[in-house]
Amino acid sequence: MSAVEPSGRPVDGELPAPFPTPGLPEGRVVELPGRGATFVREVTGPPGAPVLVLLHGWTANAALNWFPVYQPLGEHFRVIALDHRGHGRGLRTWRRFRLEDCADDVVALADVLGVDRFVPVGYSMGGPIAQLIWHRHPLRVRGMVLCSTSRNFKSHASEHAAFGVIAGLTYAVRATPPHVRKRVADRVVVARYDDNPLGRWAREQSRLNDVRSILEAGQALSGFSSKDWITDVDVPVAVMVTRFDTTVPVRRQRALADAIPGARVWEIDGAHDVCATDPPAFVPSLLEACRHVTTR
Repeated sequence: MSAVEPSGRPVDGELPAPFPTPGLPEGRVVELPGRGATFVREVTGPPGAPVLVLLHGWTANAALNWFPVYQPLGEHFRVIALDHRGHGRGLRTWRRFRLEDCADDVVALADVLGVDRFVPVGYSMGGPIAQLIWHRHPLRVRGMVLCSTSRNFKSHASEHAAFGVIAGLTYAVRATPPHVRKRVADRVVVARYDDNPLGRWAREQSRLNDVRSILEAGQALSGFSSKDWITDVDVPVAVMVTRFDTTVPVRRQRALADAIPGARVWEIDGAHDVCATDPPAFVPSLLEACRHVTTR
């Protein structure tokens, strides 16, 4: 399945997809005035349906993170998903990666698409972006669905050390030529996927990422905290907790839910990548969570 620009012309550099992705909508390039071009996938949904904006996780993109959900969500909602800065075919810039800029990108995209209010659905790194959209643009947010995510991502010594390594790599990569960056990406990101059809497709998707931006995104995550203002959230919120998660500790996911007034929790029997690796365990609960925040 090839991506297309608004003109219908395939986007250069599209990789083959050996892994079957039924229901994955074709993407298009959308210009965000004053910001740059980003890559968007969309399902129009029923007329007048509530709008969901899917926000993917770190090192993923709108295809890899969300490919199982477009079809079932699109039966009830208008579904929009973008590749974040430096991820997939997302916006490219030499500015340092900031989660705040990602949040503003989403609102700029909503403006271009004529969307007033919407529900950010954030997975992992997409969770902080969703929280920042509410914090920076509260009148645009109808509700939030927060999946496998947290109010913060660094507290223990081991986590400080891990993010410290990322910070060091970030500074080094800025001064390295592109072919060296590619080797770093293959070692740091691409090699972690299994050698099976899904894993091989995930590797191809990951090779679309800009390694400098990916590392800077990891550093940005390490400094994120919404603890000072997350208790002020005044829209319906669903928190989806992945119970076997070793990437975002379950206690942090539950602490996020406890901090948001009236948040409802869905517990999922799965690991951090359950959305992609076990859709039957994840998608029905996601659909329920989205219905919950759009009907309250």
